Amino acid sequence: MPFTRITLRQGYSDAQIAQISDILQQSLEDEFVVPPHDRFQVFETLPANQRVFDSRYYSAGRSENFIQFHIFAGKPRSSAQKRNLCRTLCERLNTKMNISPDDVMVMIQFNTADDWSFSNGQMLSELD
Repeated sequence: MPFTRITLRQGYSDAQIAQISDILQQSLEDEFVVPPHDRFQVFETLPANQRVFDSRYYSAGRSENFIQFHIFAGKPRSSAQKRNLCRTLCERLNTKMNISPDDVMVMIQFNTADDWSFSNGQMLSELD
């Protein structure tokens, strides 16, 4: 049940955003064992003056194509799973869209079933 906020520059086409969405979803399915129908993503495109980042902080160099993925996940994953997700996502974005791995930042945050309500005011923990 991950929810991901993807922040990127303005100018991506609808087709490119759909492709990023599909790459992210497939990476989550493969590395976090997320079901195919469990897709919750928000894309946030911002002008350059609203995206402030250091081009070299822990990177060989970021460009204006810098993308941030902030993943909220309800089930903890191992260090290996997190590492594999980040590497798989970077590899696929690079191979399929020519997005440099230096332009991909991933933040993963975990919470519990008590922190999710998918509808009707019911907490996920009440459904188990």
